[in-house]
Amino acid sequence: MALQPPAPELVDRLVYANRILYEQNIVDGLGHVSVRHDSEPGAFLLSCNRAPGMVRRRDITTYDFDGNTLSDQTERPYLERFIHAEIYRARPDVVAVVHSHSQSVIPFAITRNMLKPVFHMSGFLGEGSAHFEIREAGGNTNMLIGSSYLGAALAKSLGRHSCVLMRGHGSTVVGTSLEQAIFRAIYAEVNAKLQLAAHGLGEITFLNTEEAQLASDMNDGQIPRSWNLWIKRLGAIDLDS
Repeated sequence: MALQPPAPELVDRLVYANRILYEQNIVDGLGHVSVRHDSEPGAFLLSCNRAPGMVRRRDITTYDFDGNTLSDQTERPYLERFIHAEIYRARPDVVAVVHSHSQSVIPFAITRNMLKPVFHMSGFLGEGSAHFEIREAGGNTNMLIGSSYLGAALAKSLGRHSCVLMRGHGSTVVGTSLEQAIFRAIYAEVNAKLQLAAHGLGEITFLNTEEAQLASDMNDGQIPRSWNLWIKRLGAIDLDS
């Protein structure tokens, strides 16, 4: 049976998601975002090896959960497509995945300190962030998730959390929609900045579990408002170039 193409609207949203992450300084030339295929179980959409701020419609490629390219795409893939593939395999509830190296998150990853919600916008961190130590899975490496084996180890560390910190590398955030994953990636970085700033002032009063869940549920209903603003900030862009 021939591969069903993704909905054009989903492709466009994924292109916008890449551009938004770049405009918001969550990614630079590196980092990536993916979304589950809307009509092909066991497949997801991810750009070919392109800087997020330059991703176009024709860069969006379909992959299976083994990281194989299913599209008629001649450009090489991201080395770390296995992050996305193995999280989708392990977490049927996850619809979108963002991997980034946003700078304020790195100190938490290298010190095994959790990101925990300091304000209502980061309620999704109510259970705290998970932690991934690549040495425990693969010994000494180049720190990249370049195989299904390492991707599965990362997915196991993520567990049921919404965010996993990767020592010496960055973080990966998941969501039940593409827009939610973008929101979480942006506010994980904001929360990290605020948590670092507050640390030197005294004991931090974090949101408790119930407060965090209530705030997260409330924020989920407001995500379109932020999404529309982020797209407007991009200005007039040609998704084909």
